[in-house]
Amino acid sequence: MEAGASRALACAPVVFVVFNRPEATQRVLERIRGARPERLFVVCDGPRAGHPSDAARVAEVRRIVEEGIDWPCRMERHYAEENLGCSRRPPSGITWAFSEVEEAIVLEDDCLPDPTFFPFCSELLDRFRDEERVMHIGASNFLEGAWPLRTSYTFSRYNHSWGWATWRRAWQRFDLEARCWHDAAVRRRVTAACRSADERGFWHSVFTEAASGRGPVSYWDFQWTLACWAAGGLAVYPSRNLVENIGWGADATHTQHARAHLHR
Repeated sequence: MEAGASRALACAPVVFVVFNRPEATQRVLERIRGARPERLFVVCDGPRAGHPSDAARVAEVRRIVEEGIDWPCRMERHYAEENLGCSRRPPSGITWAFSEVEEAIVLEDDCLPDPTFFPFCSELLDRFRDEERVMHIGASNFLEGAWPLRTSYTFSRYNHSWGWATWRRAWQRFDLEARCWHDAAVRRRVTAACRSADERGFWHSVFTEAASGRGPVSYWDFQWTLACWAAGGLAVYPSRNLVENIGWGADATHTQHARAHLHR
């Protein structure tokens, strides 16, 4: 089976996380339109205080989505009136979506998927639905070319969030406050999984910060990594990269400087 091959399964429900980037939103929505999911959950943050252009840009993003659904689709909206930030808005919206469906594909407005991404995720959501250890299906393959595969996908302990999919049964382990990090057994498991002192230092640092209770952090995806590692979870990845990050730039929170080898 090649990456992206399917058995003509309908596209899984899609969670589309947007904010204030009309151009990127339009491009990703075009790819979603091509997949024609029957259910679409739109998650949008509110304008930031002190950013005068945000209100108009957020309104434009919402207009693009509202007017862009031109296929048979049940669209549901989760729009924040006030800004929750990039640590709280995506996971709160994902949690809302999983209160409605058992499995879903998740795309943020800066993750432009290859058309084959949707059938790839939909088939593997079906295939591994009852495999408790499989917790994440990803689109990224940062080692394409350097890591030849004879199969259409492989497994990893890392769960990158540039286009991904999961199940309610896995997402229910997510905790933004990373409270499981206080469990000595979890810390030992993470330490044992890291292959170098630098890797251990990085993950201990971010998990300790997230679990400190000293206030909001600027990320949520590291807590998702911790949830998967604490459960001994695995991620599935395609043999070739299926997503391009189009969010590089000065207005980005985490990807302000382009790295060409990570674009596609």
